[in-house]
Amino acid sequence: MPRFFRAYVRYVDGFNYYAGRLMMYGFFIIVAILLWSTISKAMFTIPAFWTLEMAQFALVAYYLVGGAYSIQMGSNVRMDLFYGNWSTRKKAVFDSFTVLLLILYLGVLLYGAISSTMYAIDYQERSPSLWRPLMWPIKSVMCFGIFLMLLQAFSELLKDIAKLRGAEI
Repeated sequence: MPRFFRAYVRYVDGFNYYAGRLMMYGFFIIVAILLWSTISKAMFTIPAFWTLEMAQFALVAYYLVGGAYSIQMGSNVRMDLFYGNWSTRKKAVFDSFTVLLLILYLGVLLYGAISSTMYAIDYQERSPSLWRPLMWPIKSVMCFGIFLMLLQAFSELLKDIAKLRGAEI
């Protein structure tokens, strides 16, 4: 494989690895937000209107930015009935085909996310809840997460192509 492809895989995998490890701590942020919601309702009898929506936003960031790490670690669900008995080459052929479908899906998803984010910025879109936060920050995080997953999917494709050629990246 050309040096550029190996460098691409190394940098994308490295960035997504550390981004995914960092996003693992996002779980504690979600728990803290929901804990504050419970405490504020029980002790202060003042419901914090922002907590549920903020927890949802944190969850979106958690699973979208961490999605590339999940792809990299092979944490996806796979029917192992046949796959587990296949040769490395046959797995690489099958994975190359499925990752192309993933790239198509993520490309369409990113196109829609960018369009939605631009709309949110242009019209200062707000959530219809009582808190009414601006939507463009979370939509920007969504675009970033989808973009990272797209980069990781290309990295996985390059690794599968290298396996088919008899070389590991």
